[in-house]
Amino acid sequence: MSEQGIRLQKVLAAAGVGTLGIVDDDTVSLSNLQRQVIHDTAAVGMPKGESARAAIARINPHVTVELHNLRLTAENAAGVVRDYDVVVDGSDNFETRYALADACAAERKPLVHAAVGRFDGSITVLKPFENGQDGRPNPTYRDLFPEAPPPGLVPSCAVAGVLGALTGVIGTLQAMETIKLITGIGEPLIGRLLLYDGLAARFDIIRYRSQG
Repeated sequence: MSEQGIRLQKVLAAAGVGTLGIVDDDTVSLSNLQRQVIHDTAAVGMPKGESARAAIARINPHVTVELHNLRLTAENAAGVVRDYDVVVDGSDNFETRYALADACAAERKPLVHAAVGRFDGSITVLKPFENGQDGRPNPTYRDLFPEAPPPGLVPSCAVAGVLGALTGVIGTLQAMETIKLITGIGEPLIGRLLLYDGLAARFDIIRYRSQG
């Protein structure tokens, strides 16, 4: 479960989303608590999914939480996303991101993708199974990132560190995009990558297109 995914789940539960699926095979550690605010000290050592489900029940007992205690791969991703209306990705490695994006494209599921660095984050929405207003297919994740960076070039959150407040900003933005997709309001970030610089308090947008 990603850091920004924690904030997302709390917001969606409070908003009344009826069913939330959580994919995580990790346990809560003390170092998680400064940024994964759905957990508390009493949850250290618990499976993260179980801890999150208990916290969501306290926020909104009418939400059904489905746990997938596994690590997402190219082999199992399609089976996981198939039963959901919107998929939200906050994973911290490119292998999982590619597997999830490919599965969502094949299963025709909207994907709200986000990532965080030490002081910055990004978010976009992917619906490559539909055409844009110009009649061209919407871009895929591989249009945005044709190749993963070399191993070790992008440090993980555990190595680089990440501010809890930053994951709150990005997770809330993901929740907003998800609510827009569920309700059909507004203009989702399709073909647009929203960049947030926490140190400069600045938002920028990069437009990208399908290369097919």
